[in-house]
Amino acid sequence: MPDSGPELRTERLLLRRWRDSDREPFAALNADPEVMEHFPGPMTREESDAFVDRIETHFSEHGFGLWAVEVVSTGSFAGFVGMLVPRFQAHFTPAVEVGWRLARQHWGHGYATEAARAGLTFGFEEKRLVEIVSFTVPQNARSRRVMERLGMTRDPEDDFDHPFFPGGHRLRRHVLYRLSRSSFRQEPGRRAAPPSPG
Repeated sequence: MPDSGPELRTERLLLRRWRDSDREPFAALNADPEVMEHFPGPMTREESDAFVDRIETHFSEHGFGLWAVEVVSTGSFAGFVGMLVPRFQAHFTPAVEVGWRLARQHWGHGYATEAARAGLTFGFEEKRLVEIVSFTVPQNARSRRVMERLGMTRDPEDDFDHPFFPGGHRLRRHVLYRLSRSSFRQEPGRRAAPPSPG
């Protein structure tokens, strides 16, 4: 598996490219019904591995993606945080989305916010993106709190029906949060080390 591409470091976390050894804990994370509550459902091992393959392809195509998150103090794999280009069309696309998915044992430590802030710094300062978005279903209060802690804001007029889900599906309606580069620069407390050479 290629190891090129940026690594990002925060006070407690390393955001790095994926290793084959990440696939087993990632599959366990994706098989957890609580972690996958706001997604169509738990993934099989084959589906989880295919997702990692798509993540690697995205890195190759765009120079950024969903980084594997490692807790520095323990060396343990926690999940992913990073950015990707949505694969569907909506009123706000083309766009770059920031997202995260962490194993349950790593919830409640502020890891998603810490890692996502490092990803946003990379996106705005290294990739010179003008705006980064994030979206989820309205009932996903945990992720929405992370978006708000990152300084992202929501206009209800921006909410949309996700085209991957049919009308009436529980996951059809999504809320959209946005963050501009100028707003992020004004956000206090956003400290992350610059990317190290990959």
